[in-house]
Amino acid sequence: MRTYHFIAGLPRSGSTLLAAILNQNPAFRAGMSSPVFGVFNACLTAMGGSNEYALFLNDRQKANISRGIFDGYYSALTDAQPTGRVFFDTNRMWPARLPALRLLYPGARIICCVRNPAWILDSIEQLIRKNALDTSRMFGSDAERISVYSRTEALMHKGRLVGSAFLALKEAYHGADAKALLLLDYDTLVTHPKDAIKLVYLFLGEPDFEHDFENVSYQAEEFDTQLLAKGLHQVRGRVEKRVRPTILPPEVFQKYAGMNFWNKGGSLAHTISARK
Repeated sequence: MRTYHFIAGLPRSGSTLLAAILNQNPAFRAGMSSPVFGVFNACLTAMGGSNEYALFLNDRQKANISRGIFDGYYSALTDAQPTGRVFFDTNRMWPARLPALRLLYPGARIICCVRNPAWILDSIEQLIRKNALDTSRMFGSDAERISVYSRTEALMHKGRLVGSAFLALKEAYHGADAKALLLLDYDTLVTHPKDAIKLVYLFLGEPDFEHDFENVSYQAEEFDTQLLAKGLHQVRGRVEKRVRPTILPPEVFQKYAGMNFWNKGGSLAHTISARK
């Protein structure tokens, strides 16, 4: 039997690193964003009011069809990795569908990787400058790409890379199903990986596993290349915090530095963070 959990949260906040660590456990299977959310979301739309034949579907049928998406996708991976029994599907938008996930899989948990938004934008900006000869597809026009000011504003828009994930997480964090969430702070993960992962296992109700935090690796070179953002999903070597100054202009950094709402409490969600 397969158990499904989910990895979500904010971009550049450790979700790829978390997946790489969890993958060391032969009972687990995790990776970067899968196609399941897109198919699942389209399926819900197709079973909704926009389809005149949707009236022939009852709630049980809708649930069976929805679960079939997960089973259909992950059955092939089970065949390839027979020891895997716990699957972590990754997509930043899963928190927006938390009520539906709770109906389908009441025992499912969502691990949401979080990081101060100012440092998320800094990390993306660093990646853009590293690939300065590429025109990243993270932006929709030259006007958005032209400066760090326009780039950060575009990324934080409600329908874009950071903004959409931020709002989806904020909604779930303050929602009635927040107890199914675990917010994992990036700085805590890279500073105290052993302690952080131990708490992740406790949250999942899984037996401890001895991970190797000195040699963690993962990459999705083909995906990053087509996005024209080489290195976006790359993890290699020791888990540790790398301290450096921000490359954002001071006013841009300060604008977003105080948006880490998960450090302010007021939610049923669980949090792994060195700071309260």
